[in-house]
Amino acid sequence: MGGTQVLEQPSFGRRLKRLRTERGLSQAALAGDGMSTGYLSRLESGARQPTERAVAHLAQQLGVPVAEFEQSRAVSLAQSLSLATSLESDETSEKLAEALESSHGQDPMLRWQALWLLAQWKRRHGEQAAERAYLDELVAVSEEIGLAELRARALTQLARSLRVSGEIIPAVEAATTAYRLARDHSGSSQDVAAALLVLVSVEAEAGRLPDARRHADELTRLVEGRSDALWAEAVWTAGALRVRQGEFSAAQELFEQALEGFDSRENLTLWLRLRVAMAELHLQKFPPEPDAAQRCIEAAEAGLPFARTPALEQALTALRAHLAFHEGRFEDARALLNRLDGADVRLSYRTRIRLDVLDNQLLLLTGEEEEGLAGLQRLAAQAQETSNIDLAAEIWRLAAESLMKARRQAPTDSRS
Repeated sequence: MGGTQVLEQPSFGRRLKRLRTERGLSQAALAGDGMSTGYLSRLESGARQPTERAVAHLAQQLGVPVAEFEQSRAVSLAQSLSLATSLESDETSEKLAEALESSHGQDPMLRWQALWLLAQWKRRHGEQAAERAYLDELVAVSEEIGLAELRARALTQLARSLRVSGEIIPAVEAATTAYRLARDHSGSSQDVAAALLVLVSVEAEAGRLPDARRHADELTRLVEGRSDALWAEAVWTAGALRVRQGEFSAAQELFEQALEGFDSRENLTLWLRLRVAMAELHLQKFPPEPDAAQRCIEAAEAGLPFARTPALEQALTALRAHLAFHEGRFEDARALLNRLDGADVRLSYRTRIRLDVLDNQLLLLTGEEEEGLAGLQRLAAQAQETSNIDLAAEIWRLAAESLMKARRQAPTDSRS
């Protein structure tokens, strides 16, 4: 067999488990009479090194040549990185993740590139915890390398991930550091703009609106004359800030500018997210515009088959629930919330909290006033404690509006 070095753990265990599950075999069925299931379990976990006799037995049970196991070590980090860069897919990303696990001590620049790609892969799939783990390591490797440009890019992505998970103060700190590094050392306007995109959002969510407005103006100047994805995100970010400031007409103009000026063929996922943002804007207006929101949702759903991700699907379901609420279809809203409740939710912290808010609004408006009001108060306090100042203010406003609406409709309900 050429020795057990080729079958080094933990890559052998991962390959063994994959071969077993592909064939629908339990550990007991694979182990058979020639091996204990406990030993097999330790092989799959990487806790035990395989012997030649064990490998021969497993190959026979699986009906594969012994060489099949050698594939787990055959591809180096550099080779996996080249494959993942030239062909983005779940399969190449999985192979890259496997190669990275056994790459400690190798060139940190190669590790940085691998971590960057893997974090993007997890972000596309909405796997926030896995993305965060890769980003934490990416920041550490950036520190080891010592290049300001790489540190700025790693911290920018980490700040974005922290914001999505609702960790606003650490997100502000990471985004601020990334912005300073990019501005003072990188020399790339794209690095500065990318850092500003996150910084504006987290400052706004932390209630630091003057700082957010100042940085948004700087961001707008930086991307002037462009029409690419960075420009569209910058215009979108400036629009989102206007929403938080209650300037809905100005926000709508900016969103429309981004949608009209950005070619969806360049990045369909971004274009769909812009449609989702526009629909949310129509529902946040005073009074809300359900018909306009419906048109945006339908446009996004039409493009979904070409850029389907769990996160986008869930975002549209969440929008449908909010739309049903605004149209007074409370049972439909509840059914949509229940559909999300049973899913592996891959939405941002802010969106998840808004769904919890909607859940409690429904309670309040369907007669369970005490429970609904207590839930809204708890959510507002939670947002306040995590420094989501903007979100906390929104929840208090919605609680007051829902309570007044419930009190107005109560006499009507009692007469019926």
